[in-house]
Amino acid sequence: MAKTALVTGAYGFIGRYVARQLARDGWRVIGLGHGSWAREEWQTWGIAEWHSADITLETLITCAGEPDVIVHCAGSGSVGFSMTHPYQDFQRTVVTTLAVLEFARLYAPQARVAYPSSAGVYGTVQTLPIVETDPLSPASPYGVHKCLAEGLCESYARYFAISVSVVRLFSVYGAGLRKQLLWDASQKIMNGENSFFGTGEEIRDWLHVEDAASLLITAAGQASTECPMVNGGSGVGVTVREVLSELFACFERADAPNFSGAARSGDPAGYVADISFARQWGWQPKMERHEGLREYAEWFKSSAL
Repeated sequence: MAKTALVTGAYGFIGRYVARQLARDGWRVIGLGHGSWAREEWQTWGIAEWHSADITLETLITCAGEPDVIVHCAGSGSVGFSMTHPYQDFQRTVVTTLAVLEFARLYAPQARVAYPSSAGVYGTVQTLPIVETDPLSPASPYGVHKCLAEGLCESYARYFAISVSVVRLFSVYGAGLRKQLLWDASQKIMNGENSFFGTGEEIRDWLHVEDAASLLITAAGQASTECPMVNGGSGVGVTVREVLSELFACFERADAPNFSGAARSGDPAGYVADISFARQWGWQPKMERHEGLREYAEWFKSSAL
């Protein structure tokens, strides 16, 4: 009999990739969270049961059964939203995480829990690459709430012997992402625009969503009462100018992106992950950035039709 995995936020960008990979690995996947999609669609993502509901202790008791693995992908995914709606951001990130952990404590103590956190917990850093032992200094409510959720994971691991792991994801991208830099840039490219805010020299670490999903599933297998925390990135830093130039080429634009030269307030100059810890688990990012950007551009073109 197939083991059961619960993926909260399975309708979301990362959640659906996690669900599909778990199903391919032989798991029976239950999805829980917000999102209205037809049975045919959620089944194509490997989900055996879909429940559209808030993530609360009550809905988890009703819908989750006795999962062997929980990947808690539900939560806020926007710094901007946290700045305009801090209360709702706290509810989506911290309160849902508490509900999942309490559910595991009371009803599924055998479950291994993996939590996707964010590099936003580090805030503005002074040295690169970033290692997991670097101090946390979040620069937004989003980052603060991720820190709080991580603290809850550590607390439940330490005091209630729940097996938990945390992955601090960097810049995750891939087909289906309808926000952030690549989405906004693709819209501009399709509209014939080439002007972007910032200097273009900001450095980011891009991780394809399929690699992020495989790391989260690996992390679930490594979950323990020690609550290990690892960075989730490619380990390679690349400037925004270089990424957007590559994206322009994918859209067959002959020109190049033009930058305002003004650094965005609160926008960190550089984010690159040290992924030595994740590599020790046997995980390795597989998607080359050039291929991933080409795939993203093709998906965007088809979705814009």
